[in-house]
Order: sequence, then structure tokens, then C-alpha cells
Amino acid sequence: MPRGEGFDELRILSGSANLPLAQRIGEILGVELCEADARCGNGTSYAPGQFPDGEVRVQVQQTVRGKHVFVIQPTSPPVNDHLMELLILVDALRRAACREICAVIPYLGYARQDRKMMGRVPISARLVADLLEAAGVDRVLTMDLHAGQIQGFFKVPLDHLRSDRMLAKYIYDQHPEWLENLTVASPDIGGVWRARRMAKRLGELVHGSGELPLALVVMQRDEARKEVVVKDVIGTVSGRDVLLVDDILASGRTLITAAEEVVREGATRVFAACTHGVFTPGALETLDTPWLQRVLVTDTIAHRDEVRAAPQIEIVSVAEFFADAIRRIYRHESMTDLLAYLSL
Repeated sequence: MPRGEGFDELRILSGSANLPLAQRIGEILGVELCEADARCGNGTSYAPGQFPDGEVRVQVQQTVRGKHVFVIQPTSPPVNDHLMELLILVDALRRAACREICAVIPYLGYARQDRKMMGRVPISARLVADLLEAAGVDRVLTMDLHAGQIQGFFKVPLDHLRSDRMLAKYIYDQHPEWLENLTVASPDIGGVWRARRMAKRLGELVHGSGELPLALVVMQRDEARKEVVVKDVIGTVSGRDVLLVDDILASGRTLITAAEEVVREGATRVFAACTHGVFTPGALETLDTPWLQRVLVTDTIAHRDEVRAAPQIEIVSVAEFFADAIRRIYRHESMTDLLAYLSL
């Protein structure tokens, strides 16, 4: 099997959640994906697949004994299927006597369940961390955790990549017209730090230092009506373009509510940049409104054809970013500049 220069002991294995991303990472590193095979009870071959009752059976088809293996598998919807597949892949690798297993999880499901908000509820993010460690993971590589404290749920090293620098550079290179009169905004209070990071990144690119103007859309969930309502907009958006920054785009309702509100407050154009495009059913229809001109998402999650074809959606690849991180981990090089520690 052809290997990239200096990667003789490196193996990259992909689950079924995002094979195109894994293939692109392999191409960048010059490393072919390690073949895995799974079989249903009727003998039909899949890669990976299931028994007729839904159980996943995995066999790694190439030797991994003594190798450093990176398993690329976001736990995106269907979250439970992809999580279980990842755990079984890790167990197979551990039993095949590989030297080290790094779970590359571009999108970590259950990350929004990071604390107890009421009585008698689980902390599911901690449970997922325990499951990965019990399966045999030696290291985790992920991007834009919904809550940074999840890093502390893991006893093994976790490298937490941030997308703000990558997205800021993409906007600077591909959409410089957005930057002429831009305010960066968070669509909720909990994500204001995320928006400020983007404002600082763009400020550094545009002005060399400082940060772009920052705004906040204050929302509150109305439990009676089962919807989110806007309470206030803090910051100047009138007469300005606005970039809404968030980590997860699921239904799109929060994003559209925020976009509609800043337009009411006088915003000229509204764009959005979200790391993880989950796009639950109906999300594209929700986003198809005049309030929002363009939505940037990354390919941490594999997107359906209709998402890729949607005129308002623009996909930014994280493949080079993750390839660089894998290269550094494998070669025991510093990760500090990739982890993008940025004082706020």
C-alpha cells in the first residue's frame, strides 16, 4: 500500500459516517484508507454493515499490529448508530494489537448534554467519554465542542480544534465584500465567546489587530409555546452587515429568528457561519428565507445531496485542518497553534 512520506506506521480507518472527509484527509497525507469489512448474517458484504437485526460486525482487512491508527467517525445523526459503530471499530483495533488509537470525531454527538439542568437527567457527554475510553481509545481529536468543559470528561488526551481561524480565513479570501461594514453577532448568550473569537480573527486579518464590532441577540425559550423568542439585541447592527456565528445548525430556527430580528433592527445583509451542519428534516426550508443571504458550514458532518445543492448553503472543508492535526500527533509535534488558544 503506498504510504505518504514518513507515515509507514500510520493507518487511517473510516467509519461510515463521513467517508468523503476521511478520503480527502488520506489524499492530503498521501495515505490510503485502511480497508474494513462488515458482513450481515446473509453473507452480503458492506463496509461497514449490519446483521439483519441491526448489529454491526467489523473486520479490519489489513494489519494494524504495532501501528498508530486514526479512526475518523463523527457521531452525527443517526447518532447512536454512528457512536456504536465507532466503539466497535475501536474494540476491533484494540484486539488487533495496534500501538495507539486516536478517535477522530469531527462532530461529537451528545455534547449538548454536558451538565444537569434539572433533576433526574443524565450527563450524557460524560457517559460518551467513558464509553470511548472503555472501548480502548488512547486519544481523541475533535472540533468545536458545544461546551469546552467536555475536555475534562476525558482521562485520555483530547485535542480540541477550533474552526474560527479557518472560517475567518475563508471569509477573508472568498468573501472580502462581507468585511467592508461587518458586525459579528451571536444568536444566543451562551455563544457570545464564540462570536468574539470570530470577531478577533477577522479583525486581525482585516486590520492587523483588534476585533470587528460585536453584537448579541438575547433569546429566551418560551416553554408554553415551545419556541424561542427574542428579548433584545445588544450592540449596533443598524446600517451594517451582520455575520451570525454558531457551532451547530440543526433545525435552523434559532438562526432565522436571530436573522429576522437584526434585520428589524436595521441590518443591511445577514450571513451565518456554523461549524456543524446537522440539518434536521425541514431545516433547508426554514433557512430558505430573505432574512439570510448565505450560510457557511463545514464538512465535519457528511451532507446530503439536497444540502450540497441548496443555493444558500456554502460548504467549507476541514480536511486540511484535520490532516495537519493528524500529521502533528503522529510525529509528536506541537499542536498549540492548531488548538488556537486565543485570549478573550
